[in-house]
Amino acid sequence: MVVRLGGSLRWNVALALQSRLFLSTYLFSKIAGIDGTGLGLIRHHKRLGEIFDIWCLHFPVSDRTPARDLVKLIEKTVRSEHYRFPNRPIYIVGDSIGASLALVVAASNPDIDLVLILANPVTRFNNFMLQSLLGFLEIVPDGVPSLISENFEFNQGLPLTETFETMLNETDAAQMASGLLGEFFATSSNLPTLMRIFPKDTLLWKLQLLKSASASANSQMDTVNAQTLILLSGRDQWLVNKEDIERLRALPRCEVREFENNGQFFFLEDGVDLVSIIKRAYYYRRGKSLDYISDYILPTPFEFKEYEESQRLVTAVTSPVFLSTLNNGAIVRSLAGIPSEGPVLYVGNHMLLGMELHAVALQFLKERNILLRGLAHPLMFTKKKGSKLPDMQLYDIFRIIGAVPVSGMNFYKLLRSNAHVALYPGGVREALHRKGEEYKLFWPEHSEFVRIASKFGAKIIPFGVVGEDDLFEMILDYNDQMKIPFLKNLIEEITQDSVNLRNDEEGELGKQDLHVPGIIPKIPGRFYVYFGKPIETEGREKELSDKEKAHEVYLQVKSEVEKCMTYLKTKRETDPYRNILPRSLYYLLHGFSSQIPTFDLRDH
Repeated sequence: MVVRLGGSLRWNVALALQSRLFLSTYLFSKIAGIDGTGLGLIRHHKRLGEIFDIWCLHFPVSDRTPARDLVKLIEKTVRSEHYRFPNRPIYIVGDSIGASLALVVAASNPDIDLVLILANPVTRFNNFMLQSLLGFLEIVPDGVPSLISENFEFNQGLPLTETFETMLNETDAAQMASGLLGEFFATSSNLPTLMRIFPKDTLLWKLQLLKSASASANSQMDTVNAQTLILLSGRDQWLVNKEDIERLRALPRCEVREFENNGQFFFLEDGVDLVSIIKRAYYYRRGKSLDYISDYILPTPFEFKEYEESQRLVTAVTSPVFLSTLNNGAIVRSLAGIPSEGPVLYVGNHMLLGMELHAVALQFLKERNILLRGLAHPLMFTKKKGSKLPDMQLYDIFRIIGAVPVSGMNFYKLLRSNAHVALYPGGVREALHRKGEEYKLFWPEHSEFVRIASKFGAKIIPFGVVGEDDLFEMILDYNDQMKIPFLKNLIEEITQDSVNLRNDEEGELGKQDLHVPGIIPKIPGRFYVYFGKPIETEGREKELSDKEKAHEVYLQVKSEVEKCMTYLKTKRETDPYRNILPRSLYYLLHGFSSQIPTFDLRDH
C-alpha cells in the first residue's frame, strides 16, 4: 500500500497478513538514508513484516523537500499512529540522513514512545570536507566522476588505493595532514558508489540535505530520551563523527553496537539481519515496557545454526555426555527422560563461569527441540552508563536462546506459560567459586521456587554437571585478587555497578562479588550432565504452601543435585574416553559425527 504525502514524497506501507495482526503491534517506519529510496529495507522487509506494520518513507531522486519539512511529514505520521494506538511503541529505523531526521523527531516528541534503530548516524558533518566535496562536484561536468571511477578505480584494495595509502604512511609531510587526507581519500572511495546512484545535481542536493539534517540533529541530540540502538559500522566511516557517537552513547536510554566488518551501506550488506539484531539486543517489545517472556521470539533455523556453529569448537573439545532418568528409574544416555510438556523446572549446579550453560541449552534444542529458558544474572541485560562491566553484546548468544533476568515475577510468568526453565540457586557465588570449591553448592538457606512451582504443578528435575576441573587450573581466585590493590579496587567498582541478588544473605552466601578468575588450560577432559528423576508437585499446591513442607522438598532437590554430581565424579573415572587423546583417535577411526562411548551405565 502507498500513502501519498504531497508532491513526490510517499510512505510505502507493508501491512502484515490478517492472521498475523496480533503480532504486528507497532508501526515500524524506515526513513531512507542518503539514497532516498529505502533500498536498505528490501533485504529485511519479509522478516520485519512478521512482527511489524512497515512504513517506508520514500523520497525520489527528483525530490527537493528540505529537512525541516521532512521532519514535519514524519511527525505527522508518527503522531497519527500514536493517537490510534497510544500504548504501542513506534519504531523508527534510519541510516545517515534518515538517522538524523529520526533524532530530530524524537527530540521534538518526548511524549511519544519511540524506539530508534539508527545505522551510522550522521549528526555533524565535517564542514571542510563538505565544502571541498561540494566545490568539486559543482565544477566537475556530468559523467566525469564515473570516468574517474572506471579509469582510476578509487576503490578499497585496488592499486591506486594502495599507492595513496603508502604515500600517506611514508611521507613526512603527508603525516602532518594524514587526518585530512585520510578523510578525503575515504570520501573519494565512496564517491563513485554515490555517483552511480544519483545524477550530479541530486548528489549535491543530498549533501546539502545531509548538512541541514545533521546540524539540526546535533543541536537537539542531548534532549533525546527515546530508547535508541546505534548500529555502528567499522569500515568506511567517512561520514560518522566519533565524538557525536560518544554523545549518543551517553544518552540515558542508548546502546551502541559495533560491527567491525561492515561498511557505510549497512542494511544492504550480506550477513546483516535487522530482526536478529533487534532480538539480540532485547529491543523488541509490544507494550510500554519489555516483557521478557511474552515479547520473546523463538530463534529461527538460521539463528539456531549460527548458535550451533559458535559452540562447535567447545563441543568438539569437551564431547559432552548427557544422561537422564526414565520413569522406571533407569539411566539412559540421552534426554529421553526429559518430559515433552511443560512446565518443567531444572535445578542444578553451576560449573566455573557457567560453562555448562551453552552445552545444555544446545542439546535440548538439538535432541528434543525444547527451548530451555535460563534465569540469568541481570548484568547480562542492563548496564549502567560508564560502568566497567562487559559490553552487552557479549551476552547476545544467551539472549537469542531465551535467557531471562532472574526475578520472582519472570520465574512466575515462565512457569505460567508452561516453559522449560533452568534455575541455578547458587548464582554468581557458585559460578565464580574459589580454589578447591569445585562442585560445592552455595545455595541460600531458603528459597521460594518449590512453592511457586507447585502453583503450576511443575515437575522439578534436579541435575548435576561436572568437568570444569578437566579443562582449567585455577591459579588466581577471588581471595588472591583481593590481595592485589588495583584488582581489589576493580572488583569493588564493578560489583557496585551490578545488582546483588542476595542482600538478605549473610557470610559467604551473600558474597556475589564480580571478578574474572585467573585460569590456565589443561589437556581437555570431558563434560558430564546427569538429569535425575523428576519430583512431582502437581496436586500438592495446598501441601507445599506450608513453608516447612516446601523447605523439605527444597532440601530434597539439593540432596539430589549433590547425588547427581557424586555419581558423575565417580563414574567418569571409568570412562576410557575422558581424555581428549583417545577421543581424537575414536573420531579418526569412526568419523567426526559419531557418538563417542562413555562409562558403562549398567553398573548403576
